[in-house]
Amino acid sequence: MKNYKHLAVIILAAGKGTRMKSDLAKVLHKVADKSMVIHVVEAAIPFTGANNIHVVVGHQADRVKADIDKYHSPIYAYQADLLGTGDAVKTALPGLKPSIETVLVLCGDVPLIRSETLENLIEGHLKNQAGITVLAAEVEDPTGYGRVIHDEKEQVLSIREEADINEQERRIKTVNTGIYCFNRNLLEVAIEKIQPENNQREYYLTDVIEIAQKMHRKIISVTMDNPDEVMGVNTLQELEKANALIQKQRK
Repeated sequence: MKNYKHLAVIILAAGKGTRMKSDLAKVLHKVADKSMVIHVVEAAIPFTGANNIHVVVGHQADRVKADIDKYHSPIYAYQADLLGTGDAVKTALPGLKPSIETVLVLCGDVPLIRSETLENLIEGHLKNQAGITVLAAEVEDPTGYGRVIHDEKEQVLSIREEADINEQERRIKTVNTGIYCFNRNLLEVAIEKIQPENNQREYYLTDVIEIAQKMHRKIISVTMDNPDEVMGVNTLQELEKANALIQKQRK
C-alpha cells in the first residue's frame, strides 16, 4: 500500500442506528469480533497512519472512542447535534493539518471495505486531478440506493436519492456507496453552501456534488466490482450478513 502524505481520512461514526433495535451505538456492533468502525479505521490506516484519521463521534461518543482506542489512536471530532453527513464532515475539517490536500470520507458502518478498493479510489482521484471522486457500485437491484447520474462524457452530474428520481433514472444501476475523495479546498468551500432543504432538515454531503458542478469542477466516479464490500449495516439482519461475508472474504 502506498502512503499519501497529503491525505486525511474522515470516518463518520456519530449516528444512533435506531434500526438496529439496540441501546448500543451502531458502529460498536461487532463483525468478526471487532466493532464495525475499527474495521473501517484499519482499512484506511495503511495510507495515512492514525494521526491523519479523523473519526466523527456523537451518539455514545465516549464508548466509541474507548473502543477504538484499544487498537488505534486517531483524532476525534464531536458532532453535538446529528444534523446529517454534511454537518459531520464539516465538524472534522478544522482538525485537518494545513498540509492536507485530499480528503477521503468513509462510513463507520461499512465494515467490509477493503484497503485495495480505497487505493483504487484515491489513485483514480489523483490521476484525474478531480475535484470530487465518488466510489460507485454496479448492482443488479438498485432499489433503496442513491443513483449516480452521469453526463455523456461520464462526468458525475449529481447523486439522486431514490425518493427524488424519475422513471428513467430509476433504471440506473450505478449507485452511490457513500465513500468519496475530495479536493480539500473545494470541500471546505462547497460544504459552507449546503442547505438543509429536505424532509429531514439535515445537511447532506451529497449536495456538495451539485454545488461543485455549479463551480465547474471536475467530478468523476470510480466503479468497484463487488457491491457486498460497501454494504452498509443498518439492521441486525444486515449485521448477520456482514459477519457471513467477512468469513467468506477471509477464506
